[in-house]
Amino acid sequence: MEMNTNLALVLVLAPFLGFLINVFFGKSLGKTVSGIIGTAAVVVSFAVTLFFFSEITQTKQAIQVTLFDWIQISNLHINLGFLLDQLSLLWLLFVTGIGSLIHLYSISYMHDDENMHKFFSYLNLFVFFMITLVMGSNLLVLFIGWEGVGLCSYLLIGFWYKNQDYNDAAKKAFIMNRIGDLGLLIGMFILGSMFSTLDYATLKTAIAGATNLNIPLLSLAALCLFIGACGKSAQIPLYTWLPDAMAGPTPVSALIHAATMVTAGIFMVTRLNFVFDLAPDVQTVIAVIGAVTSLVAATIGLVQTDIKKVLAYSTVSQLGLMFLALGFGAYEVAVFHVITHAFFKACLFLGSGSVIHGLHGEQDMRKMGGLRKAMPVTFWTMLISSLAISGVPFFSGFFSKDEILMTAFHHSIPLYVVGSIASILTAFYMFRLMFLTFFKEFRGTEEQKYHLHESDGLITFPLMILALLATFGGLISLPGNSWLNDYLAPLFTKVAGEEHHLGTTEYTLMGIAVAGGLLGILIAYIKYFKQDNVPESDENITGLTKVLYNKYYVDEIYDVIFVRSVNVLSRFFRDYIETGLSAFVFGLGKVTNEIGFQGKKLQNGSIGLYLFAFVLGLCAIISYIFLAQ
Repeated sequence: MEMNTNLALVLVLAPFLGFLINVFFGKSLGKTVSGIIGTAAVVVSFAVTLFFFSEITQTKQAIQVTLFDWIQISNLHINLGFLLDQLSLLWLLFVTGIGSLIHLYSISYMHDDENMHKFFSYLNLFVFFMITLVMGSNLLVLFIGWEGVGLCSYLLIGFWYKNQDYNDAAKKAFIMNRIGDLGLLIGMFILGSMFSTLDYATLKTAIAGATNLNIPLLSLAALCLFIGACGKSAQIPLYTWLPDAMAGPTPVSALIHAATMVTAGIFMVTRLNFVFDLAPDVQTVIAVIGAVTSLVAATIGLVQTDIKKVLAYSTVSQLGLMFLALGFGAYEVAVFHVITHAFFKACLFLGSGSVIHGLHGEQDMRKMGGLRKAMPVTFWTMLISSLAISGVPFFSGFFSKDEILMTAFHHSIPLYVVGSIASILTAFYMFRLMFLTFFKEFRGTEEQKYHLHESDGLITFPLMILALLATFGGLISLPGNSWLNDYLAPLFTKVAGEEHHLGTTEYTLMGIAVAGGLLGILIAYIKYFKQDNVPESDENITGLTKVLYNKYYVDEIYDVIFVRSVNVLSRFFRDYIETGLSAFVFGLGKVTNEIGFQGKKLQNGSIGLYLFAFVLGLCAIISYIFLAQ
C-alpha cells in the first residue's frame, strides 16, 4: 500500500516538479534542457501509469490512495485522495502518453521562441492539473484539477500575449469556462447536501442504498453538472471559446483538443454515471445537445479557411457525438470515441503545426497547396488520421463512430439522422482540408516555396506514432469482441449500449455510415481536386457561405445580448447610481467637516467663554430639575 501511495505521488507530482524547475531555472538552463526536463517529467508519469495499468488489468481491483483527512464540517467529511481504477487509468494513459509526444514535438516547434522555458512550465502544469482531475477520488479534488486546466488554458492560449487578439481569446476561454464551472459547483453542493459526501465510491453506495431518493433534486444536480461539462467540453451554448483557443501555439491546441481539457466533461459524466442513470430527462437533454452541437459545428467547419479552425470545429463536432452516446447511457461507447479521437486529432493538430512551421506561420489553406511532395511524412500521417476521423474502414474512427451511430439508431432515429449527417460533413471538410493543403500547385509566395521542407525528426516522430495509433486503435473494441467493454464493465451498473453483435441491422447501418463517409470524400474530391476550387477571399463570400463562415453570428449575438447589455448596465451604475451615491456620501462628509469647523471655533482658549458656557449649562440643568418637579 505504501508503494502504491509513493508511486501515485510520483505520477501526480512529476509534471509539477518539471513546472517548478522550468519556472525558476528554465531560462538559465537553456531551451533544449528545459524542453528535455519538461518532456521527461511527463514520460515519468506515463511510465508509472503503465505500471498501475498493468496491475489493474491483472487484479481488476481499484487502488484507493488516501493522503489525509482534508475537510470535516458537521457531517460532511472529505479526504484528499486518489482513485486509480479502470476509467482513471485509461484516461491517464492518453493524457500522459499523448502528452509526452506533444512535449517532445514542442522541443523543436518552440525552439525559436524566447520564452520556451515558460512554455514548457505551463505545459507541465497543464498535465499536472489534468492528472489531478482524473485521479481525484472525489468531486472536490476533481474540481481542483478542473479549475487548474482552466487556468493553464488561459496562460497557454494567450502565451503570445503581445497580440491583443490572442489575449482576448484567452480571456474568452477563461470567462466561458467560469460560467460552466458555476453549474458544476452548484451540482456539487446539491450532491454534498443530499448525501453528506463528495467521494465517488461513497456517493455510489449511498445512491444505490437510498430508499426515498429525491429524484427531482438529483436530476437538478445532474443538469448542473452537465452545464459544467458543456463549458469544459465546448457544447452549445458554451462552445464558442474553443475555436478561438487556436490563438495559442499548435502544441497547445493538440493538448487541449486531444489529451486534456475538452475530455474533462466526458470524464466527469462517465465517472458519475450512477447519478445520470437516475436522471433520464437530463440524459435526453445531453443527447439532444450533443447531436445539435455535432451538426452545427460540422456545418461551420465546411467553409473555414484557417487550417486550425477547421480542426477546432471538428473537435466540437466529435465531442457532440460523444455526448450523444453519453445521453443514451452508452458510456463505454463514448469513452471508446474519446480514445480514438485522442489519437487522430492529436496527429491532425500536430500535422497542421508541421505545415504551419514549414510555411513560417501561414495558417490560411487558400495560400497552401502542393505540400504533398515537400512534406511526405506530414502528408501521410494526416491522411491516415483524416481517413480515421471520416470513418473509413478499418481505421480507428470507423469502429468508434459506428458504435455511436448504432447506439443512436436503437434509441432515437431523429438523433441518429443528425449524427449521420454530421459524420458525412466531417468526411467532406476533412478531405477539403487535405486537398487544399497537399494537392495541386502551391499557392503561397515564392519565398515560402523556396524554403519548403519536411519538419525534423522531433516533429515527425510523434506524428508517425499517432498515425499508427489512429490506424490500429479501433482494435480495442471490436463488435462482439470488445476488450474495452470488458475492461470497463466493473464501473457501470448497466451497459446501456450493449455490445453490438453483427447482424443484418448492424451491417446495414455500417454500410450506410461507410457510404456516407465515402460520399463526403467524393464530393470534396470533385470540388477541390477535379474542379480545383479554391475558397473565395473574405470580402467575396456571400449568402449561406457567409453565415457559416461567420459561425452563424453566434459571437455577435452573444455580444449584443450579454456583453453590450452588461456594458450599458455598467455605464448606468457608473453615471447615475455611483455618481448619486458618491454625491450623498461626499455630502455627509462635507456636513461633518462643516460641523467640525464651526465647533472648533468654540475651542479658542478663552477662559471667560468657557466659564460663560459652564454657567449656561448649569442654569439649564437646574431649570430642568425644577420644571420636572
